[in-house]
Amino acid sequence: MDKLGDVVQRILVIDDEKGILDVVQSVLSRAGFKVEIALNGRKGIQKFDGGTFDLVITDILMPEIDGIEVVKHIRNSDRPYTPIIGCSGTPWLLEEGEFDTVFLKPFPLTDLVHTVRHLSRPSGSN
Repeated sequence: MDKLGDVVQRILVIDDEKGILDVVQSVLSRAGFKVEIALNGRKGIQKFDGGTFDLVITDILMPEIDGIEVVKHIRNSDRPYTPIIGCSGTPWLLEEGEFDTVFLKPFPLTDLVHTVRHLSRPSGSN
């Protein structure tokens, strides 16, 4: 919880590009979120399974386990309703996933923060 008693939302960001991870983590952390990062789909799935996250942001094209497989894993987990944002420079790949929303790279970081705030709200706080 933060000093006002609000629950800090936990976000998992998965991308194989360290520079993107660093920027997204920095922006979301400054916006008040607790952010964990994973450098590939396999590590992202491990973190998801071992933690509790209010939202997941995943790149699509990654080696080994891609973002589509990450989404399938989450949707078949014990937390299938976790909001997921897909990000990619290859928009035709985003059509295959069960994402709550998608961002085409490059995207405005302010739009990402706004969407994360909206999607990561606890149930019933619309």
